[in-house]
Amino acid sequence: MLEPFDAAATIVAAIHALPAVDVPLTGCDGLVLARDVISPVALPLWANSAMDGYACRTDDVARASADAPVTLRVVDDVRAGAFPQRPIGPGLATRIATGAPVPDGADCVVRVEDTDGGTEVVRIRDARDAGRNVRPRGEDVGQNTVALAQGTLLGPAQISLLASVGAAWVPVHRKPRVGIVTTGDELVPVERFNEVLAGERIVSSNSYGLAAQVRSAGGEPVDFGIVPDDERAVREAIERASACDLIITSAGVSVGEADYIRRAVETLRGKLEFWRVRMRPGAPLAFGSVRGKPWIGLPGNPVSSFVTFELFARPAIRALLGAPHAAPRRVQVVAADAYAVSVPLTHFLRVTLEAAAHGPPRARLAGPQASNIMSSLARADALLIVPADHGDMREGDVLDAILI
Repeated sequence: MLEPFDAAATIVAAIHALPAVDVPLTGCDGLVLARDVISPVALPLWANSAMDGYACRTDDVARASADAPVTLRVVDDVRAGAFPQRPIGPGLATRIATGAPVPDGADCVVRVEDTDGGTEVVRIRDARDAGRNVRPRGEDVGQNTVALAQGTLLGPAQISLLASVGAAWVPVHRKPRVGIVTTGDELVPVERFNEVLAGERIVSSNSYGLAAQVRSAGGEPVDFGIVPDDERAVREAIERASACDLIITSAGVSVGEADYIRRAVETLRGKLEFWRVRMRPGAPLAFGSVRGKPWIGLPGNPVSSFVTFELFARPAIRALLGAPHAAPRRVQVVAADAYAVSVPLTHFLRVTLEAAAHGPPRARLAGPQASNIMSSLARADALLIVPADHGDMREGDVLDAILI
């Protein structure tokens, strides 16, 4: 049995980023750059004003004050989208809008609040903007330099920058297709809820939860349906799922008579890298490959399935996307409750986070921690990590948590 974070590192190390494709700028949100993007232009394109005010020379306004204002002749008016028509010499100023190009000769912009707002002549009443409020050309991005580097995860800010440098098509690692195989004779889709009401079956909540987790991780879920506890049916479903970039199975990896996943993988001449992890919930976890595609076997218990996805499948999807940091984000927290640990395994407790006046947030148990209790998972903000060698958790313990 591997320690959980060793198991996660083993999975990520075995997975390589998918090939690069060029996608439209409007379709690259959540993807990862496969190559550096070089800007063909400088940003900003020209020296421009950081204020609404008057472009002028520092030498002219450096001694301006309310008691001794400086008067300048206004020779031009440059609004956003326009360009200066005259350079600025001694004793001259140009009315200017934020973002408009600064005329030659000007090296500062005096904000309009420090003037009388004149249109033919302007009185400058404060020297605080002397030498300030001019954004130099290329201050943000230099021409022919890297605007965004390979491995950058693209979100709204990055997409805005890509638009600014003219990247209408963006080189990214394509979105991985993730095949989901859920097994169990007792399971039905939500459309057959009448059988649940009759006390005959249960809803395959993992089918819906895993698809949502795959989407939130940046993958495209491909649902291969609910497969009965039949070795041949399980084998055929996994074989079909091997057409995807990653295979995720739910249930069937424990030691019961109807747990056929492992045998199906072996029959398909797949590889089993490890089976079982020293953690709770989610010890029955498997990793290997089928037809050359990585396979992660998650437990069937709903909470165990969710937790193991966050620890192992989400990093795998991030690795397929080419993300340089695939491991889940950790934060330091202070335990607000005590919890008795019954076995020396790494525990992942469902907690809600509360802001503290000083120091790390407080982590409070979201409810019962049994691996079948979904309501406490639905309330949780994070998974609190209690290491195997920590023993019982006490109120006030400083620990790490994984945001969910």
